[in-house]
Amino acid sequence: MNHIWVIGAGKFGLKAVDALSRHFPEVRLTLVDEKLDKSESTDLSGVHELVLDDGIGFLLDRLNRSELPDWIVPAIPVHVAYEWVVRSLKNSYPIKQIKVPKTVVELLPNPICGSSGSVYTSNADFMCPDDCMEPEGICTCTGKPRPRILHEFLSEINFCQFRSIVVQSHQLAPGVGGFTPKELFEILSQIRSSEIPVLLSTACKCHGVMNAFEVGSKRNGRRQEK
Repeated sequence: MNHIWVIGAGKFGLKAVDALSRHFPEVRLTLVDEKLDKSESTDLSGVHELVLDDGIGFLLDRLNRSELPDWIVPAIPVHVAYEWVVRSLKNSYPIKQIKVPKTVVELLPNPICGSSGSVYTSNADFMCPDDCMEPEGICTCTGKPRPRILHEFLSEINFCQFRSIVVQSHQLAPGVGGFTPKELFEILSQIRSSEIPVLLSTACKCHGVMNAFEVGSKRNGRRQEK
């Protein structure tokens, strides 16, 4: 592992930087945020590159270059994979955000509907510790087996006329999850080829976020209208 991008310099982004710099002292860390409060309490000693930019815009620009990071850690209050997909496709495909169907929401553990159309879901109905080690078989807090591996559960949703696509969040350090650029490009390819609406989720073993949307015909006319 050589390079990690942390998208967001708020509470969770700075905690991610701290944890990653301690666990991987030789890894180059890039921290991205539109604004950064450089107060005396803000410790950026573990950051090798600070980029003052919109996180999704940064991904759109830098993921088109040859030097890609090993991992991307999303730490801004939006569904990063979804926002990146929408902005990546919008010049070629019309994108229509739709509500996650009620029937799907009812399948999710402890769902919370956000104002932006995202639906948040979690195995836990309690506050998890920031430094959860995400042990293989049990919940850190309860000591009991997990009721489900959430990213697997979401990928298996088979709701009529929707395709469920999941980006797995892999634990990189206690309480810090991320995904690879390869995984983003793979879901982008799947979404381009989907002829039915998509349920796009990002999830680890216990927590996740989901958005639903339709991808219309390619603007040059090569793709058939639904």
